[in-house]
Formats: sequence, structure tokens, C-alpha cells
Amino acid sequence: MRNVEKYSRGYFMPPVKSLKWTEKEYIEQAPTWCSVDLRDGNQALIVPMSLEEKLEYFQLLLEVGFKEIEVGFPAASETEYTFLRTLIEQDLIPEDVTIQVLTQSREHIIKKTFESLQGVNKAVVHLYNSTSVPQREQVFKKTEEEIIDIAVTGAKLVKKYAAETEGNFQFQYSPESFTGTEMEFALEICNSVLDVWQPTAGNKVIINLPATVSMSMPHVYASQIEYMSDHLNYRDHVILSLHPHNDRGTGVADAELGMLAGAQRVEGTLFGNGERTGNVDIVTLALNMYSHGVNPKLNFENIYHILAKYEKLTRMKVHERHPYGGELVFTAFSGSHQDAIAKGMKWREDRENEYWTVPYLLIDPKDIGRQYEGDIIRINSQSGKGGIGYVLMQNYGLDLPMEMRESFGYSVKDISDRLHKELMPNEIYEIFLKEYVNINSPVEFINYKYTQNENYETRVSIKLNNVGQEFTSVGKGRLDAISNGLRAKLGINFKDLVYKEHALEIGSESNAVSYVGFAAADGRVYWGCGIDADIMTSSIKALFSAVNKMISCPNKTVEEGFSLLNK
Repeated sequence: MRNVEKYSRGYFMPPVKSLKWTEKEYIEQAPTWCSVDLRDGNQALIVPMSLEEKLEYFQLLLEVGFKEIEVGFPAASETEYTFLRTLIEQDLIPEDVTIQVLTQSREHIIKKTFESLQGVNKAVVHLYNSTSVPQREQVFKKTEEEIIDIAVTGAKLVKKYAAETEGNFQFQYSPESFTGTEMEFALEICNSVLDVWQPTAGNKVIINLPATVSMSMPHVYASQIEYMSDHLNYRDHVILSLHPHNDRGTGVADAELGMLAGAQRVEGTLFGNGERTGNVDIVTLALNMYSHGVNPKLNFENIYHILAKYEKLTRMKVHERHPYGGELVFTAFSGSHQDAIAKGMKWREDRENEYWTVPYLLIDPKDIGRQYEGDIIRINSQSGKGGIGYVLMQNYGLDLPMEMRESFGYSVKDISDRLHKELMPNEIYEIFLKEYVNINSPVEFINYKYTQNENYETRVSIKLNNVGQEFTSVGKGRLDAISNGLRAKLGINFKDLVYKEHALEIGSESNAVSYVGFAAADGRVYWGCGIDADIMTSSIKALFSAVNKMISCPNKTVEEGFSLLNK
């Protein structure tokens, strides 16, 4: 690409080595989660939410389990001011939930912010000002000392108005555009604010270090967070918070490594909504922890409900491949993947296993309200026999022999390829019924009688091209006897008979299902399936189905079957 020389690395590494986070394997406990959907996410919507929609979204966040929710910038928007007053005046904030409001470091904004909080039980007042080199030089045209003065003045005003307002207030400070700020300066301005607020064990302060613009690889952000964590004043009384954006597509990685580096709190949104490429996705973060056996302290057990509410209220669409919530993230079309998943699920059913280890599935879809049927394995021209067999088993109770799955798989893949579409389970079932089950033309089974001496003797009634006929035959078993009779009657030959049967329940009906396969003289393998209330009748129907497929097979290279069709 051209013009690469115009880009430089606009971030700053810590002045000392900060790599202790690399020694940790995983995040051991959930952070304090703060949803910023109603401010940072809402302001990024093409059509911002109405008051009623905000109230409905607030209830959704409560259902998920958020205990800290940023509800807006009340001094900057009449809608957000009204929303906050509605929450307070209608007593809609549970006692164990803390709301958060944002304010710039300007006195009239801070004053109005506290006016909006009159009567609140408890709230976080979030003060911020920009600190990066580009912001200082290009936007504010101020020195480092002047930028620190903005923050310190704002901190003093927040403390003053909090003392004059009824309620319990916690303070939070963000050096906005932290990732483009020299680390020594970021540390200096945060410590200057902390010196004003004087946090204690009973009144901790939140220092929030946002990746307002993601500018570096995640390990750099982690080192920046660790440096700040190690050098902040009053560290035992400071809650270190993250607010990653996703400009480089690394918002989740930034948050995860930032937590390894000492952060105790994360601000983000459901499904990563927010300005530009969005905020860090708390759904992904939380369920990543869940996949490591760590309780995220948020409830995503009904992901469909959350997804539907989110899309309705934000008018945003969650991508089909979005981690955990996307329509296709637990779905396999690939034949090898389908086969491994089907075998993994069967392996798990057959034994008690403490840990989830099914191939290709990071977590059990049922734990977040997803369903196996139609979710995990879906069928198109790329699918394999294992997946197609799994769909029939899970949806219709048909447990095809392995060899038959391969034969049927080719039929399904061919149809999907010709139609250029995914096939739904009901369509696959209809294909199976049409091509394999109780096929009665040109030879239709009517009934049979048998006697048992040393061998089985059978008398079979059939219709051959709609003309009633009978034949008698002998064999070691009833099915063997009937297959011998068919060979003689029709002048055909087949060998290596394969047979399988099992009970079948579809709806309120209880039936037996049988599968029969054999090899014709030309080496081709034919399969048939029979379904009937009687197990023996189902096996005979399966045999007749396979025979009918053989004698009706197009492009035959042998004469078997043609004598029948020409009679």
C-alpha cells in the first residue's frame, strides 16, 4: 500500500519494564462490570433510543446482572437528563445497583450533573478530560500543566458539589485518550486528581484508563496498565478500570490482558456497540471467562432473548459470526467438523465426563440457551455423512448405519449443490423418505407367511408392476428366505446383506425402523429403509426398498433388473 511512511506509532511504552502480566495463565475472577450501553453505545446509534426504549434497555441490563450502569451525560442532553430523573423519581434503580453519569471538567456541567442526581441512592460521577499529545497540541493548545489544572479544578468541583448534594457518591476519573498519552504524564495527572479526592478504604476512587482509540497491540496496553497499577498513589484504595475501544479489532484482547495486568473493573457494551468500531464486547469477555471455568457474574443463559432485545432497541444487527451470540457460531457445515462434533456428542452421552471437551465447540451451546437441533449441524453441499446422519438422529430418531450415511450423504449434498441452498432438517427428512423408505415400485410387498422347521419356509405375496403374484422360498431366517425368493423370482443377484433395526418414536406413534443394504453383481451398494409397527415387516419393507432402488437405478451397466422391467 502507498503512503505507509505517513503513519507512526502514536503510543508510548512505559518508562520501566512492566511484564508481570505475562506470567499469568488466565483471569481468575470476574471484574466489576459497568455497562456503558446507554451512553457510549446509545450515542453511536443512527437513531438514538427514546425514553421508553432506554427504560426497556435498562431493564435488560438489570436482567443480565449489571450492578453498575452508566446512564448518560445528563448535562449535555435533555433526553438523558429526563431519563435519569425518571429512574430516580420512579424508584427504578434497585438498591444493589449503582448508576454512573459522565461530566466534563467544566463547572456549569458539573453543577447540572449533580442537580440531575438529586435523590439518588448512590451514583458514580465520572469526570474526564483529554490528555493525549494530539489533543493537547491540536484541540486544546495547552501545556501539560494547563491540562493537569483542568483535571484538578474539575476534581475539586466534583468534591464540592457532592458535599452539597444528598446521596452517596463515588468518584471516577478518566484521562481520555490515555493510549496516546505519555505514561509519566498520565500517571502524574491521575495522581494529581487522587490527591484532591483522597480515597480511603471506605470511599474508593475509580481510575479509568480508556483505550479511547486503540493504537497499539494488546501487549502494549497491558504493559501501560501494569505500569499505572504499580505506580498510582493510594493504590489499595483505587479501583483500576478499563474502557477499551475496538479500532484495531483487539478490544477483547486489550481488556483480557489489561485484567491480567491489574485492572479490577471493565466498562463495555453488549455485543460491542459504540463509536466507530465500538466498545469492548462484554458478552464475549464474560463468556470467554466462562469457557475457562470462571463465573463471570453475568447471566447469558438466554442469549436469544438478550440478542432479540438488543437488536430491537438499538436497531443494530449482530453479525452471524459474532462470538457466542451470532446465528452461525455453533454451526458446522464442513463434513469433517460435523463428523467430529457428532462423535464428540455421542462420546459424551455414553460416559460421565466432568469437563466439556466436544470438538469444535468451545462451550456447551445449551448453557446459553442455544439448541443442538438446527444450531450445531446444518447441511449444505459442503456437509458430510456424519453431519447428515446426526441431523436425522437428533430430529427424527433415525440412526442410520455408517455405510448408509455415506450413501445418503451424497444424495443430500448433490441436491444442495444443484439448488445452491442450505437444506433444513425437514427437507433432509423428506429426501430420506422419498429415496429410501417403504419404496413399493415396481415390486410391492403385500404380506407373508412362514413355517419353521430346520429352516424357514416363506410364502410371500407381492405386486409386480401392479399385478398380484406369489413366490415361496427357504432360508436360515425369515429375511434370508425372502431375499432368496426375490433373487429367484426377479432374476437378480446381490450379496453381503447388511441389516440393522431399532425402535422409532415420531410424535405419538411408536414404530420399528430397519435398514437393509447389499452389493449388486456390478459392485454397487444399494440401501433401503422400512418403517412399520411390526419389526419383521419393517425389515422386509427395507429389503424391498433396496431391491426397488437397484432395479430402478439409471445408467446400469449390467442386465440385472431389466428382465423384470420388460415383463
